[in-house]
Amino acid sequence: MEAEGLDWLLVPLHQLVSWGAAAAMVFGGVVPYVPQYRDIRRTQNADGFSTYVCLVLLVANILRILFWFGRRFESPLLWQSAIMILTMLLMLKLCTEVRVANELNARRRSFADFDPHHFWQWSSFSDYVQCVLAFTGVAGYVTYVSIDSALFVETLGFLAVLTEAMLGVPQLYRNHRHQSTEGMSIKMVLMWTSGDAFKTAYFLLKGAPLQFSVCGLLQVLVDLAILGQAYAFACHPQKPAPHAVHPAGTKAL
Repeated sequence: MEAEGLDWLLVPLHQLVSWGAAAAMVFGGVVPYVPQYRDIRRTQNADGFSTYVCLVLLVANILRILFWFGRRFESPLLWQSAIMILTMLLMLKLCTEVRVANELNARRRSFADFDPHHFWQWSSFSDYVQCVLAFTGVAGYVTYVSIDSALFVETLGFLAVLTEAMLGVPQLYRNHRHQSTEGMSIKMVLMWTSGDAFKTAYFLLKGAPLQFSVCGLLQVLVDLAILGQAYAFACHPQKPAPHAVHPAGTKAL
């Protein structure tokens, strides 16, 4: 009787927590890019942000949406992909405008040039949109004709989440190559780790497809490896080479 009497409180509380977790999944992934967007607008300098981050996240989330047509998963994960695609397009638009404004005498390059040496280094935001639409069209057509193949669908889902899971690897490699984490924000890595851990727990609790959980765990392991590097290099600092350049990491920037 006592447990039944608490139902009026526990049921709406459980629903509220569920809504909060879903909202965190939908919008949590774009939060780190808000201060970056504001910094670029304020300084009119996009050198600290790699637009290849946008490329990776656009590919990953387009593939994830296509995977949804073959194997339905939680709606918040679908909305998360849509929000992330819009965010990356906004970041690309700003970065392109700032870069072009700062490179007045640079040669204009476009998607229609089909120059592999300058891929994703175009002078107009519309070129990036054309590339994204072309990729979406090709990937969508392949998905449409192969949607009945369980192997294809599962592979598509794995590629989608694996692509996103690899975002931290360039930072990990850069730290190893320079034997230093100089220029890397520890707070940002802690934010990645906590966010990836929450996301992985959400996948497991909500029974998301296996690909999501496995790659979520991979992301957490990469984040922990980067934190391990930071600790190791702090305990055993190495003298930097003269004139060495230490670019910032690209996962969160």
